[in-house]
Formats: sequence, C-alpha cells, structure tokens
Amino acid sequence: MLKKISFVGSALALSLALASGVQAGVSAQEAARLGNDLTPLGGLKRGNGADVSTPDGIPAWTGFDRGQIPSSYTRPGQHHPDPFPNDQVLLNINNQNKGQYESRLPRGVQALMETYPDTFSINVYRSRRTTSAPDWVYENTKKNAQTAKLGATGITGAFGGTPFPIPHGSNEERAQQVIWNHIMRWRGIYIVRRASEVAVQRNGSYSLVTSQQEVYFRYYDPELSEDALDNIIFYYLSFTMAPARLAGGAVLVHETLDQRKLPRQAWGYNAGTRRVQRSPNLSFDTPIAASDGLRTADDTDMYNGSPERYNWKLLHDQPVEMYIPYNNYRIDDPSVKYSDLLMTGHVNPEHARWELHRVWVVEATLKPGERHIYERRVFYIDEDSWQIAVIDQYDRRGDLWRVSMAFIKNYYEVPSQWTALDTFHDLRARRYHVQFLSNEESSALDFTQPAPGDQYFHPAALRRRGR
Repeated sequence: MLKKISFVGSALALSLALASGVQAGVSAQEAARLGNDLTPLGGLKRGNGADVSTPDGIPAWTGFDRGQIPSSYTRPGQHHPDPFPNDQVLLNINNQNKGQYESRLPRGVQALMETYPDTFSINVYRSRRTTSAPDWVYENTKKNAQTAKLGATGITGAFGGTPFPIPHGSNEERAQQVIWNHIMRWRGIYIVRRASEVAVQRNGSYSLVTSQQEVYFRYYDPELSEDALDNIIFYYLSFTMAPARLAGGAVLVHETLDQRKLPRQAWGYNAGTRRVQRSPNLSFDTPIAASDGLRTADDTDMYNGSPERYNWKLLHDQPVEMYIPYNNYRIDDPSVKYSDLLMTGHVNPEHARWELHRVWVVEATLKPGERHIYERRVFYIDEDSWQIAVIDQYDRRGDLWRVSMAFIKNYYEVPSQWTALDTFHDLRARRYHVQFLSNEESSALDFTQPAPGDQYFHPAALRRRGR
C-alpha cells in the first residue's frame, strides 16, 4: 500500500484560505499536538487518573498492541477471537442502581433499563483504549487539521484521514466538525462481508434478511487524491442472498460529500423484473424496508448524509466520561447463536461489553420548516475513534422515542475501530432492529481484497451482476 498521498487539493485550499485572511484549519503549532498530548486522531492522550483496574478508570491512550492479537486469529475474514478473554465484569448497572451512575449513562440507555427492568442491564469492564489506524492515516490527519474547511453542506481540504481532529471555531462549527469526523472516520479501504439483519418483534419473533455487502471508501484510497474524489466519499453495493423471496435484489449507493451540490445517488435492482431503477429518496428519514420501519436512511451507520436539516450544538465544551459499548468481541462470536443473542426487547446483555470512555455529546435540533421524524437527536461520540456509540432520538413532541447503539470493537488486523453490530430500538413499540449480524456466517469482514475500479460500481454493472 502506498504511504504517500497527494494533497494538491488540500494545499490549494490552504493557500486560498490564507490569501483571503480566513484560516481553514488550526495552526501548525496546534496540529503538532497530534501524537503528543493528543492521540494521532485527536483524542486526549492522558487518562483520567483513576485506577484503571476499576470501572472508574480511563487509561492513557497507547493504541492496540499488535502483540495482543490472539494466536488463534490466523486468516483474513476470520471471526475475531477476544484479545481480552480474562477481563471480568467490574460493575453491573441495572434499573435498580442506575441512579448512582446517571451522569455517566446516556439517557436512552437509562430508558432501556426502565422499559425492560427485569432483563436489560449493562456489564462494565475495564476501559481499554484500543483505537488505532495505520501511520499514513495519522500523517494525513495531521495535514487535514491545518487544511480542512467546513462548508454549508460539506467539507473541503481533507483527504485520507480524520478531517477535524482538533475541532475549532464556534460551538455549532465544532459540533458539525465532530459529526463530519464520524462520517469520514477510518474504516479501511475496501470491505466485503456477508451479514444479516433482523427486526425483532414485540413477542421475540424475527426473520433474517442476509446480504453480501461491499464498500469502497474512495476517500481513503491511497491511489487517489482529494481532487480525484469527484465529490464521492464511497460506493456501497449490497446483494440480498436470503430469504428466497428477496434473493437477487440489490442496492447501489454513491455517497456524495456535498449533497447539496450532488445528492446521494442510489439505484435498486429487482430480480423479478430484472430492471435497475433510480431510488431518489434514499435519504434523511426514508424508512429502510429490511428494518420493518425501525431504521431510517440516515440512521444507517448511526448517522450519515447531509447535516442541512438540523441545527448542531455541543452540549459540553469538551468530551465527558460515559459508559458506552466497547471492545465487543463476544457479541459476534460464532459460538453465540442468534437464538441466544436476540432476546425479546434487546440483545442479550451477557454478551455485550461496556467501558468508561470520554465522548463528545452533540445535539441536533430540527430547523424550523424542515421535516424529519426525529425532532431532536443526541449523539455520544467516542473521542478516540469518532465513532457514534449511542444516540437518543426524540419525536416531534419532544419525547424520547428511539435509542440506537453501536457495539464498537477493533478490527485489529487492519487496524480499524468499527462496529460489531448496530441496534435500533423503538421504546414505544418495544421492537428493535439489528444490523450486521455475522455470528452464524462462515466468515466476518474481509479487508484484504484489492479495491475495484469505479466501473465496478456503475448501475450498468449492477444489472449485469444481478443477472
């Protein structure tokens, strides 16, 4: 893999910004903090000073030690053995004792405890700050810190790394930068996986929808540059494998950076008619069919797409300590069967791992005159990886309605911090949707295949592959 990436566009953006008297990013002196008192991706490197062997401790960041990769991990695409198999539960938080910890619990997590008082709780383990990325991503992140610029509906001057590792400017600007860091975070270059999703009904019943998914993150392809992106962040392609009545259907998405300049491009292939059709409304609060209405288009990956319909605000000036799902290797372990994992109301808490980490808390409030089923959203975003871990979602009356959670883990062979699976809960209907189930698949994510060319993700290619 190439280590050097062209920053022609970033350099041009910086020179234009300086010529106009507007600083696009932070100063070189401020950017030099990355890798010193800040992690290479922008988190605070130091711990919180508490005993790291207790549920109150946050250690200093050192990244994932590759010496901790279990010897039983032997091939790409293999399910990930837990690198911390001897860690023990240090604290169980449930509906009875949650009041003692409410300052460290997202409101939605507390609501799940109240909705399912007899079954939902969280097991807290020692905090392990495993977020890590390749050195070239760190190098690009430091460059982006000085060149990235926030626009009305997109960003410029960034490529191949976190765009805003040191959020700066007004409260609203910093809040949007944190959200863009989530959208543009490092997750590899080209990923292939077979996974299932389910909508678990109030009585606990569910039906699997299985698909093969491919994602090509052009923003992180070292063969490209910012100028070569042509406003495309990534391509997403998914073919439905089961059940039989849906098999052969496909979805293709071209995710755009500035969606006002060019909206997201999406197509669907219908195996019955053998036709490819445009899907112009696959954005914002459009319901996703496979989720049985429990996930909107912009719920996918916790949040995606244009920020234009919301006003953005940091609820705390700096990251705060919260319990979030982290290092979740057991939740997608192949020894855990779906029948055990998928309980009525929520996934089995015995297989989930929670840790104390610092998070940015960002509030999104719907702008007057705009439409969305969520009037307000509160995002809890891991300071190390920029991954959204938990979301509180409120309806038009201001009541907490839905809760979404990403069960984060480190894909240590890459390395990359991403999610083992995502859950989307409707507190009123007492139903939930689970995405990225792979426990019963023969393999997990494969990051090793070479990235295909752009033509591979052309609508005409979708038709040929569907046939």
